[in-house]
Amino acid sequence: MSLGSLIRKTRKEKRLTLKIVAEKAGISEGFLSQVENDVNSPSVDTLVNICSAIGVQAGDLLNQAHNQEKIVLIPKGEWNDIDIPHTGFITRRFFSPENRKLIDSAILVIEPGKSIPVRKDIKNGQELLCILKGSLSLEHGERIIHLHEGDTVHYFANPKKQSITNGNDDLAIALWVGTI
Repeated sequence: MSLGSLIRKTRKEKRLTLKIVAEKAGISEGFLSQVENDVNSPSVDTLVNICSAIGVQAGDLLNQAHNQEKIVLIPKGEWNDIDIPHTGFITRRFFSPENRKLIDSAILVIEPGKSIPVRKDIKNGQELLCILKGSLSLEHGERIIHLHEGDTVHYFANPKKQSITNGNDDLAIALWVGTI
């Protein structure tokens, strides 16, 4: 998690508004928003003021940002050790939402006869789907592409009509990557 994400998370956990924290820190709401969204970096003095305003030590927040998970491994042996909910599929993400800035990624495990719909609120997103085990079908607009183990497809997201379906009798596993 980035420093800005940690600041936002801590501020929200303490139920503080941008306005309140910005006033206490002696900065504008716009600048605080830029810091939280990693668009701008505060000076050391400003960081100390922001942290004081949200009730945390700047050093603690910096240590937390420094010690964040920078690499996540999902061994192949864990692909089948997943409890699949009633939906019939699970997306096992590599990073938490706060750590996803440019791309999102997951191991998809899909039971026979089940589908995963398109991500919501995606505009001009690109996606990549690589079949690791079994086979899947990608419905993309009016086109249906059948993919088998080892096949990979790269495409622009189609929010109006898109799904990934396991129309076979065996569990399917895929690596999915998409831009945010």
